[in-house]
Amino acid sequence: MLFDLKLTARKSNFVAKSNSLLIRFFGDKSSLKEDYSKFLEEYNLTTNNGLIKSFLTKDKEEIMFTSTTSKPDLFILKKVFVDTKFDVDIFRDFLSKTIIGLKDAEIDNVEILIPNYLLFKDYFNDENYFYQTFIEGIFLGNYTFNKYKTDKKPLKKLEVNFSTGDNFSIKTIITNTNNLLNGVYLARDLSNEPAITLTPAEMVKATKNTLGKVGVSVTAFNKAEMKIRKMNAILAVAEGSTNPPFLIKMHYKPKVKSTQKIALVGKGVTYDSGGYSIKPTDGMIEMNGDMSGAATVIGTIYAAALNKLPIEIIGIVPAVENMISGGAYKPGDIISTASGKTIEVKNTDAEGRLVLADALEFACKQKPDEIIDFATLTGAIVVALGEFTSGLFTKNDKIADKLNISGNKTFERLWRMPFWDDFKKELDSNTADISNLGSRWGGAITAAKFLEQFVDKNIPYAHVDLAGPALKHKFRSYTEKFNTGYGVRLMFDYLKNK
Repeated sequence: MLFDLKLTARKSNFVAKSNSLLIRFFGDKSSLKEDYSKFLEEYNLTTNNGLIKSFLTKDKEEIMFTSTTSKPDLFILKKVFVDTKFDVDIFRDFLSKTIIGLKDAEIDNVEILIPNYLLFKDYFNDENYFYQTFIEGIFLGNYTFNKYKTDKKPLKKLEVNFSTGDNFSIKTIITNTNNLLNGVYLARDLSNEPAITLTPAEMVKATKNTLGKVGVSVTAFNKAEMKIRKMNAILAVAEGSTNPPFLIKMHYKPKVKSTQKIALVGKGVTYDSGGYSIKPTDGMIEMNGDMSGAATVIGTIYAAALNKLPIEIIGIVPAVENMISGGAYKPGDIISTASGKTIEVKNTDAEGRLVLADALEFACKQKPDEIIDFATLTGAIVVALGEFTSGLFTKNDKIADKLNISGNKTFERLWRMPFWDDFKKELDSNTADISNLGSRWGGAITAAKFLEQFVDKNIPYAHVDLAGPALKHKFRSYTEKFNTGYGVRLMFDYLKNK
């Protein structure tokens, strides 16, 4: 982390302290000049005319200046108007960027004056969530993955106080958001961990140690157990590695009676070399993050348990490495899966769908009300949608609509892709029931159609290909340097509103 954070919602004269920063938002374009004048008067401030002029015109959306006449020592003023530039991530991203920028500043205290909710209610129809985005921004900006840096300094303490003009209490929102972001942090830590240390066995250990502390039951099937269960697709992918595979099952059962049971399945390939269909070096560098789907599932269940969501969740993660050796599976092999269906292997780099085939079949046996899987499954989805959007594949309009609402709300967005049965023809095999690769056209869709073959047709199902937004990208300040934990905030909101 960048700072040892303490988040508060006090009404005291917080910014009278030394080394303090005040962040003030101006959200009403019609009264900007009047509001700005009142602000300067309230804090006994005089700024140079050029700075005032630039802020009162369209030239400057934000300004920063220091004060020698009063506390606080530093001011950041930000204009946020509901116009064509506005989106629901604006406060989250701005505060994330601000926290990152304070890394080397002499600031110990930050006061954030949250603007009037009514100015933004057309975009945030949930007032609590409006405040939550500010808190999320602080947490997301504070994340780092530097455990292997040898020159780390002790974390500097930073207290951040949130103040609302209408005295709306956000203490409970701070607590709940902290719990949620602990789930995001867990997902990010797992996804950013190098493959040399996060083997399948270590993923099992980390999951048990973390989720077990909050009352989640965690069991793991070893290689022998998977042989008994005929999970040959998982075993085949694992054969090239000296690190044995596991199937992790998590079960969160709330203390209150739940009317629904949701199964979440996550691809847990802790490293993907491509196998004999080997990747080029550039394609391997980020493959420690090929288990980001698993991280999403684990992080979501952790957040759900911390916040005591009243919904039963089953988490299924096939944890495996896809490596090369004399015993590794090969193009041309035929694999018999736990479902009884056989698969012709046309490409060993299409391994994620193989391990998910057995995992989805096992998820169906848990008799859930719906199944949603998450996987960094294809590069094709990144070509289609870019780095910041995941692909959603489902025939169920209700699931699609609710996921879309949560995606737009959390800014972890998805786009519903075609899921027509026509694409299944691409997976025809002359020697097995199905092949694991279609043509190059519509690759993300044919991959999703492959997975669908291993799901009970009576269980509502959705597949989320998060190959773009799960890995680091330069779209937002909080996604730029480290793998993102994408999907935890999205799924928590989805589950919370079931």
